[in-house]
Amino acid sequence: MISALGILLSRKKKLVRSLRRAMETVSVNQSRLGHIPSLVHDADDRGASDCTPLFLMAVAIFRKVTGESNFLQEAVEKAMRWMEYQSPSDRVLAIQAPTSDWRDEQWVLGYGLYVNTVVYIYLKLLGEEARAAKLREAMGHFTVKGDRQNRHVHEGLVLRHKPYYALWSYKVYRSERFDLLGNSLAILSGIASPSRANSLIAWIEAECDALRKNEDLSVSLPPCLFPYIRPEDPDWMPRYERYNQPGEYHNGGIWPFICGFYVAALVAAGRFQLAEKKLVALTHLVKERRVEEVEFGFNEWCRAQDGTAQGQDWQSWSAGMYLYAATCVEQRRTPFFDEIRSSVESPKELQVEGKQEDLRPGEAGTT
Repeated sequence: MISALGILLSRKKKLVRSLRRAMETVSVNQSRLGHIPSLVHDADDRGASDCTPLFLMAVAIFRKVTGESNFLQEAVEKAMRWMEYQSPSDRVLAIQAPTSDWRDEQWVLGYGLYVNTVVYIYLKLLGEEARAAKLREAMGHFTVKGDRQNRHVHEGLVLRHKPYYALWSYKVYRSERFDLLGNSLAILSGIASPSRANSLIAWIEAECDALRKNEDLSVSLPPCLFPYIRPEDPDWMPRYERYNQPGEYHNGGIWPFICGFYVAALVAAGRFQLAEKKLVALTHLVKERRVEEVEFGFNEWCRAQDGTAQGQDWQSWSAGMYLYAATCVEQRRTPFFDEIRSSVESPKELQVEGKQEDLRPGEAGTT
């Protein structure tokens, strides 16, 4: 479904037919309640938190490109209903269990940033403006601070005095580690205002400079997560020793598909020169291969400390998002997302901790 962004921009008939078959196949294997499976050949493989919202996003974009406004309408209606039930607080914010999104070795608990940015995107693309506005408002609340939560205070994903959004939050708990994918999507979709987007990008680049000085990063692209989770940290899991070492896999690995979203986010923020530099770096990265003797490996992920390919070669999402990022840089626009950002309401003036600031509701603490 992520590959759909590059596939639909390519306009290659064979690729578009393949995407159509993929969406039709997952819709046929949709659960009775509307959940889209992550593995269609395993009827019992349920519980993925991002497959259904990604399906809805991809179908919405497919409809816009092909003009088939009712494509998979029944499956879409069932999937939309499923997603409504993923919000136990009825605030549109979707909830998830640990390791249930694309990060099968990463704990994201409760209201995750990445999944909810995708929910916002499909709501906007499918014309669900009221629900999208409600979700954006909910995400714009601060994470809850302290040991007790007032029953009338709803948690959000905005961190005090930091420009980026929390990895996740739930009641009085949260993670302040940086999620590159979720924050890039927040910029692309317009959840992050232009001022926040620019502060966020400056922060990312400064933090990556520090990682390189400490020899924790060797390439010019950001890791998927930082600071890395280390054995002495409270959120370290025993399985990480084998599968998720610092700077690897979901614990700070360099994922080409996510870097494609970051390049697109730079274009969305008007940082065209920086986007060009990062696209050049991404071009070098997607050449890396582990097994295949090919010019472009489009590997799954690379180790942050040395940039070597560590995953599987020939990943569709790595190739698809490279195509999408290259198009964004070339055209200085972000297809499919431009219209989402243009329909976002202008920031309102908000009283924040004794100061008047030009921010959206709940958007305070930027640096």
